[in-house]
Amino acid sequence: MARFEHTVGIAALDRPWFEEAAGHTVDLFDASREQGGAILLPDGRPVHGLRLLAGRHLQPGARYGEAPEEGEGSGAADGPVTSEATVLREWRPSRSVEVENLTEEEGMSVRVGVRLRDPRTPRVLEVSLDGHNPKGGALYRFSGRVKADLGAWWAAVERHPSAPPAARAPVVGKVTHRLGKGRLTVTPRPAEDGSWLVSVVLSVRGRWLLRPVAAVVLLFARRPVERGFRKGVDDAAEQWAEMLAELPSLHGEALRAEIADALTEPPEPREQPEPKSL
Repeated sequence: MARFEHTVGIAALDRPWFEEAAGHTVDLFDASREQGGAILLPDGRPVHGLRLLAGRHLQPGARYGEAPEEGEGSGAADGPVTSEATVLREWRPSRSVEVENLTEEEGMSVRVGVRLRDPRTPRVLEVSLDGHNPKGGALYRFSGRVKADLGAWWAAVERHPSAPPAARAPVVGKVTHRLGKGRLTVTPRPAEDGSWLVSVVLSVRGRWLLRPVAAVVLLFARRPVERGFRKGVDDAAEQWAEMLAELPSLHGEALRAEIADALTEPPEPREQPEPKSL
């Protein structure tokens, strides 16, 4: 078994703001309605890029998809054909919300399930991933599970900086493939300056008779794998910083209005960096 660990410092997310934003988002969707396939917020504006394809809005089994962009035709486009839809499995804003996304592309089918407990003040987030290619055999089949105990996360980051880290990781993920298994844990702790120190641990091992083979491969590939792992964690920390920088520092009705605007307006395109001259 190979074990990789990396710790990064990230800016802290304000818990009251996060839970308030989650509550406003859930309330906006709970008060929305469907009209001609469009999903309308309470003020009558349609949610950008989202349409009801089948079923009844906010009822189990309702199927949603993206609205086609202007100018897009119905004919086949160049490149691989991709189909994607999101199915609502459960909508109980006071207890649990569950959705399932199914994507099929070039024979590969990937299902992603997301369940959020206590959506208005999120407590537990569970994500499942299953992929397979019916024509590819067992090597083209994989699965994964991630559970984030947000209550345990807040308890870990609200400890005194001098206290030992939480004994149990608030975030645990597992990936299974015919060739091996992987386990990922994420454990935060507060820093002296109010930021968070997040430790990410990845354990990988082969399965069954392939364990000796996997051990030999990891023996020679350990350094590049470890570099890739550290880079992945660092990149995630940078993306977290960018996301926090874009969040509005608003509360109450102003925050609710900002969230409604974000749901109904198309996102602004990101500026592409200018190519460096030689």
